[in-house]
Amino acid sequence: MKVQNLEGVTFGSVVTDLDLEAMDDSEWGDLYELWIDRALLVFPSVFLSGERQDRFARRFGDLEFPHAAISNIGEDGKVHFEDGDEVVKSLRGNEGWHHDSTYMPMQAKGAVFTAEIVPQSGAATGWADMRAAYEELDSETRKRIANLNAYHSLYYSQQRSGYLPDNENEDGTYNMYGYHNMEVSLRPLVKFHPVTGQPNLLIGRHAHDIVGLDREESTQLLDDLNDWACQPPRTYHHEWTVGDAVVWDNRRLQHRGTPFDMKEPRRMWHTRIAGDPSSELAINHQPDGVRLDDAARPSTGS
Repeated sequence: MKVQNLEGVTFGSVVTDLDLEAMDDSEWGDLYELWIDRALLVFPSVFLSGERQDRFARRFGDLEFPHAAISNIGEDGKVHFEDGDEVVKSLRGNEGWHHDSTYMPMQAKGAVFTAEIVPQSGAATGWADMRAAYEELDSETRKRIANLNAYHSLYYSQQRSGYLPDNENEDGTYNMYGYHNMEVSLRPLVKFHPVTGQPNLLIGRHAHDIVGLDREESTQLLDDLNDWACQPPRTYHHEWTVGDAVVWDNRRLQHRGTPFDMKEPRRMWHTRIAGDPSSELAINHQPDGVRLDDAARPSTGS
């Protein structure tokens, strides 16, 4: 296995000379430790099938869902590109920085993402390091956010960006993943990583209505944090080549899609790795009134 850390950013490594399906225990242990340390691993031109992608993802934990297409290509082969199209709305919404599944009761642990069809230009995927962002916050801001919690909702983020679906179900939901009718998830603004114990910001486009703040103040604080956190050297954008694969730590990193000419076909495959209930279950979805360990909260110091 050869490893080259990404230059000029606070996270991420490119891994080559490794068969992702034939790793022995020692190789897997080294790869897992590298993932925990670097949060994003890029595997150029490995050409994983859907089944192989899922098997690789399962090494990191149970799956939230197996490989699913993230694409502007419909089941009938039609390329979706027109404004107002439901597929286009979903893809455009994903261009905002976010952590996966914070709007579900359980936040995702991570994801494996692969490229099957890529357009001629554009469509890079970006990641942003929320651990480095927290580490670089001034002490006053750390104190301000130390005990704050925000709600996370896909309805909120899609509506704010203007990309809510059109056709509601009778219960007010939509026929797409994440549009549920469960209690809106409540999460701390600062999350402690369950493996490293290090704190990172937990914000992104799905976060809204910080408890104890009025809506205007909450929106301003979240926007300011996001705008500041998702800046170089804490960001990396990967320009895809067919056959590339990545795996990232969703507990630490935000990510986003970027624009491309949607008249060109694009098909990516996403396998989502389920979070651990002891560390990724939302505050208000804990069983029997139990709350996340208060020890797993940032101190109010610098």
